[in-house]
Amino acid sequence: MRNILIIGAGRSASSLIKYLLNKSESENLKLTIADLSLELAQKKTNNHPNAFPIQLDIVNVEQRQKEIQKVDIVISMLPAHLHIEIAEDCLAFNKHMVTASYISSKMQELDGQAKEKGLIFMNEIGLDPGIDHMSAMKIIDEIRAKGGKMIQFESFCGGLVAPESDTNLWNYKFSWNPRNVVLAGQGGVSKFIQEGKYKYIPYNKLFRRTEFLEVEGYGRFEGYANRDSLKYRSVYSLDDILTMYRGTLRRVGYSKAWDMLVQLGMTDDSYPMENSENMSYRDFTNAFLPYHPSDSVELKLRHYLKIDQDDVIWDKFEELDLFNSIKKAGIKNATPAQYLESILAEKWALQPEDKDMIVMYHKFGYEIEGKKKQIDSVMVCLGDDQTYTAMAKTVGLPVAIATLQILNGNITTPGVQLPIKKEVYEPILKELELFGVIFKDKEVPYMGYNPNNVGS
Repeated sequence: MRNILIIGAGRSASSLIKYLLNKSESENLKLTIADLSLELAQKKTNNHPNAFPIQLDIVNVEQRQKEIQKVDIVISMLPAHLHIEIAEDCLAFNKHMVTASYISSKMQELDGQAKEKGLIFMNEIGLDPGIDHMSAMKIIDEIRAKGGKMIQFESFCGGLVAPESDTNLWNYKFSWNPRNVVLAGQGGVSKFIQEGKYKYIPYNKLFRRTEFLEVEGYGRFEGYANRDSLKYRSVYSLDDILTMYRGTLRRVGYSKAWDMLVQLGMTDDSYPMENSENMSYRDFTNAFLPYHPSDSVELKLRHYLKIDQDDVIWDKFEELDLFNSIKKAGIKNATPAQYLESILAEKWALQPEDKDMIVMYHKFGYEIEGKKKQIDSVMVCLGDDQTYTAMAKTVGLPVAIATLQILNGNITTPGVQLPIKKEVYEPILKELELFGVIFKDKEVPYMGYNPNNVGS
């Protein structure tokens, strides 16, 4: 038997575990599924004879190392900051490792040692990062192979709600960590390059600078800039590209309304609020508004944010119950962001019958034989149910497929890496198509980076 240790049995691990268990007979696999919650690990195994759920606290060094020594490869589905101890153990015991997380500076420092030992530490092999890298490099390599020169690359991705489950005015429900949604864009300026000019968007302006996109069969979307698009020039060997922009997708209208929550201060995570455990939703909203002896919270908010009473944004705020004087988050010393997250976690929860949706959209502008051309590449993936969501599929399946490719000797390049080599992306993208992760590529007239498509 070939042994795989999966550490972390959360939401994103469901499709990963199902894939590997389905392959376990033909590929001679044994899966140890480890989680702090034994009940969660057991739930994900579905009583499969080749799955062995265990309780594991990764802070317990002796137990962690004992489990890692038993296996051939380790998959870490833990939060990014917890990977490094596992990676160091994998080095010590000569084990390959796979994660879906961004490569941290500490992880990158292990590259030399991993290469010396012939170990593969595959990172950024989920959705975004992951499928975005692979699908982008496939087209970029094809353009280069026919003699083209890249001049523009834009990439957008969004975890959204499927059209049939889109039942709120924000056109949004959580399919991943709500905290990451509330804190999106914070902690630095968003930067990109447009027609050779460097551009910077501070957090307080981020959600008013959007680009609009049309996806056939699914309607209109808007994208706001991710934090640092510039670093991807070197990742994709596009250091001299004129336009490089990466963004997050939402339905049109989301960003303008979200911006008002930002302007109020509700997304701030830098300080605790006094008496937050006793605050009603109405008190929370009022905490960010000027004092007035007689004006209502509703009137003050409309005046402060200049919202007309017939504006749909007002309806969105009412839908969140922001003026409810009874409901409380009940969190002691909550930051504004934590209190808002508590409200949204209830309002934007996927219901048992709901399905989620992933949309990814790439624009490739290139020059060949003196002519400028463009390829648009779009992928839409729908979830099956609450367990096998589109998010779980697009994050977990690339991790699972890469793990099997490494075990079978098809991926051989050692070191700390991300999936930008043909030996990695070609077989994984091909297999993902069997699970509904399909990119549709279309040649369109070259548009460049059109400022008319960008919001105020």
